[in-house]
Amino acid sequence: MGAVNEGEQVGAGAPPALLELEEVHVFYGRVHALSGLTLHVREGEIVALLGANGAGKSTTLRAISGLVRPASGQVRLDGRPISGLPADAIVSRGVAHVPEGRRVFATLTVEENLRLGAFLRRRDQAGVARSLEWVYSLFPRLAERRRQLAGTLSGGEQQMLAIGRALMAGPRILLLDEPSLGLAPLLVRSIFATLRAIHRQGVAILLVEQNARAALRLAGRAYVLETGRLFAAGESGALAADPRIREAYLGA
Repeated sequence: MGAVNEGEQVGAGAPPALLELEEVHVFYGRVHALSGLTLHVREGEIVALLGANGAGKSTTLRAISGLVRPASGQVRLDGRPISGLPADAIVSRGVAHVPEGRRVFATLTVEENLRLGAFLRRRDQAGVARSLEWVYSLFPRLAERRRQLAGTLSGGEQQMLAIGRALMAGPRILLLDEPSLGLAPLLVRSIFATLRAIHRQGVAILLVEQNARAALRLAGRAYVLETGRLFAAGESGALAADPRIREAYLGA
């Protein structure tokens, strides 16, 4: 089954890429997790990253955020290489990563978790205060529970907290790994509505999501991975209509 040809280079007249991966290879021991992956995300764009378990989606986000180092290839932000930089340096350049499983600090309060997300901005107290107000406006439930221990929150509330903590870093691009995992449908709709609100503020989003149908409704473009390689790429509407993609990923 051949790949949908999207054309990986940013075309003439298109907005410049904010984030680019070019021929990225990642290994875990002898396992070749990413095999020459090339993709891009433009400023203020939502892009979905789809594929089966083990396809390399989470590894892609980890390679971008500095949690794993590519064996070869380049990750660039604003045209400048960031692969090989420490994770905190990548955060300071405007990349925030919400990992699968939320990973909140259970023994800290909601607000303490949020303020930890702004650690690299701690000298800008006015900016941190504005970000905190914005996060509480996006997630009023977190404002209600600001003094509650994060470990006592529901799964949906912890997901809100994980996203809010990432936003406290003031990112230009948000990497989201399975934000709907384990959540009830009503909460999933709420989380996706909030992602649209975040996008309206100019934050680009690269979304790994098991719910391919919801991801394609949210994103303007999407990439599909199979065993560490790019299988398909294109506009979300075209991918959603492609019978091969529908059969493999949309249950049609």
